[in-house]
Amino acid sequence: MSEIFEFLSYSFTHRALLAGSFIAITCSILGVQLVLRRMSLIGDGLAHVTFSGIALGLLFGLYPLYIAIPVVILSSIGILKLIEKVKLYGDSAIGIVSSLGVAGGVILTSIAGGFNVDLLSFLFGNILAVSIVDVFISIALTILILIFISLYYNEIFSVTFDEEFAKTSGINTKKINTTLVVMTAVTVVLAMKIVGIMLTSAFLILPAVSAFQIAKSFKNSLLLSSLISVISVILGIFTSFFLNLPSGACIILLNFILFCLIFVFRHYSNLLSGM
Repeated sequence: MSEIFEFLSYSFTHRALLAGSFIAITCSILGVQLVLRRMSLIGDGLAHVTFSGIALGLLFGLYPLYIAIPVVILSSIGILKLIEKVKLYGDSAIGIVSSLGVAGGVILTSIAGGFNVDLLSFLFGNILAVSIVDVFISIALTILILIFISLYYNEIFSVTFDEEFAKTSGINTKKINTTLVVMTAVTVVLAMKIVGIMLTSAFLILPAVSAFQIAKSFKNSLLLSSLISVISVILGIFTSFFLNLPSGACIILLNFILFCLIFVFRHYSNLLSGM
């Protein structure tokens, strides 16, 4: 017990719990919409672009987030344009941008003289190295997303389940889609500090698909997904510290364990209700 209180006394623990929880809420809310719209792999594609942004920042000796955020935002809009203008399928557009992101990152890393400790921490995450700037950005982004969801809930609901109907109903689907991908871009960049570039897509997908197992409505999916994501982050941070394991991997594994537990619970609840 004394070890727990000692761990909670550290300032880096407070930053990790705060930033991790807020990013968990953001990822889960966006993840529900992306999974339902069959765009869940956009997180993986933008994570690869983040690799290029981080490598570019390290190459010029700048704080990586300041470079990665605009680079990834532009890439997310590029994916949307490829889908809308070139008429590519979503997975094809994501694949193109993802491949360019990896290629650019490899070239920039080579120019910079290879991998270093900073770049590896972004690839695999290090939540205990979260700065106070990351915390404030995470809180601000979460508040913006919650405001956006509150103001445009009906429009978002309509676009998520039937975009063509939403468009014919007079809803500005372009604005909704652009806002969604831009917020996803910023979230992906921030999530890399929590779980790393390699695991970001799982952080978007797992809480959402877990919530879908038991949620009865779209709103319930958003709430349950957020709860599952926050629980996995908090448990993952403590597991990481006490077992001396990578924080990002612990968070994703706990997300998967929660998914399995919810699946088993739903399965046996259906069996019992059928008797």
